[in-house]
Amino acid sequence: MGKGHFGLIGLGVMGENLVLNAERNGFSSVVYNRTRQKTDEFMAGGGAGKQIQPAYSLQEFVDKLERPRRILMMVKAGGAVDAVIDQISPYLEAGDLLIDGGNSEYKDTERRVAKLESQSFGFIGMGVSGGAKGALEGPSMMPGGTKASYDAIESLVTKMAAQVEDGPCVTYIGPGGSGHFVKTVHNGIEYGIEQILAEAYDLMKRVKGMNGEQIADVFKAWNATEELNSYLVEITEVCLRTKDPDDGTDLVEKIMDQAGQKGTGLWTVVTALEMGASVPTIYAALNGRVMSSMKPQRQKAESILKGPAVGDADLGSPADAMGPIMDAVVLSCIASYAQGMELLRIASADNNYNLNMPSIAQIWKGGCIIRAKLLKRIQDAFNADPQLPNLMIDPWFADQVNRRLPGLAKVVAASAANGIPVPTFSSTLDYINSYRTGRLPQNLVQAMRDCFGSHTYQRVDRDGTFHTEWLQ
Repeated sequence: MGKGHFGLIGLGVMGENLVLNAERNGFSSVVYNRTRQKTDEFMAGGGAGKQIQPAYSLQEFVDKLERPRRILMMVKAGGAVDAVIDQISPYLEAGDLLIDGGNSEYKDTERRVAKLESQSFGFIGMGVSGGAKGALEGPSMMPGGTKASYDAIESLVTKMAAQVEDGPCVTYIGPGGSGHFVKTVHNGIEYGIEQILAEAYDLMKRVKGMNGEQIADVFKAWNATEELNSYLVEITEVCLRTKDPDDGTDLVEKIMDQAGQKGTGLWTVVTALEMGASVPTIYAALNGRVMSSMKPQRQKAESILKGPAVGDADLGSPADAMGPIMDAVVLSCIASYAQGMELLRIASADNNYNLNMPSIAQIWKGGCIIRAKLLKRIQDAFNADPQLPNLMIDPWFADQVNRRLPGLAKVVAASAANGIPVPTFSSTLDYINSYRTGRLPQNLVQAMRDCFGSHTYQRVDRDGTFHTEWLQ
């Protein structure tokens, strides 16, 4: 076997599936893992009989690759990425290219791009979404770095990516850490939508008394609509229909109500705060996971803190309730996308990424976790107005907001009356109401700031900066 076109470091599930994807698309590969046993297991299993060679040292790994070398690292974000870079750099030559396909923090990627480019190596920070299945069959990929580095892998990634009607789900995102930044925002949107769907399930179960099959039927119907057709709605139906093999009851009801997180949702929220972007729906979803981790405290508080009993306020019959609940889900999903796209727009300007918003919507249409029919509308909105400040003022989305806002408000009010937490629904309602309000009460906040700290204020009736001695 000759030299490999493509190298992989890190034979976890994602790494294995990505290298099998590359090999299936005509790119012979070389694989290396820190532990020899993992390499041997892969070569005896998924890699058997394929154009894939094992390597048992970094020197051997590099020697088996054709030049310029294209090496994908699928290792844990953080120090592990830096360790691999430090270990392999002595064996690389000018023009060789490293690709970080993990969920790295975008500022780390900025640093690595600058460092490696200064050594005449290329470096790509590439977000990859789609899970294990997507990695094998075609993920959405978000590569950022220098354009020359992207050009060196374009033929590879365009074949590996998911394919939709208007092309592969990969594009050059922009310089520096832009690829990992876009993936971080993708994951923030994902957090939002998962929590949104969970809140809808909770309302149907606790307020309307619906069972798993009945709720699954609702999600099936939603998945047939333009507004909610998506991968996450599709798998929600699957989760709700799956039974515990031990007793045949709904498996989802046996699962502990504590959701994990790997940090990307937190990075989205922190970055939004730093950049002055409003992402309350995404933040509420993140906080929902944080609150879920407080299981012992919540169990104790349940016996101490009293609220309204479920049923004190109603949404009508189950059939009547489905319209308002769908309104709440649609608008909250729109808000999650709108907040993510606004953060991308602000980051693009702040970091000189020059992000192409329609292209980002396009590569999220297939392969990734947040793929949805709604992304075609998002793509159309930014094609019509590349400088669109907020998705909600695009005509199609504005019509959705105007028609569905009463339903969202009804759901939030009924949830409050029933004592049921709906953090993303509530945050979305506040977000929309705030965004459509021409004058907010922060004039009083500014007065207080000037009163206690002489922070000054501006007036609506004249230009300039003013201060008042409020406490004379």
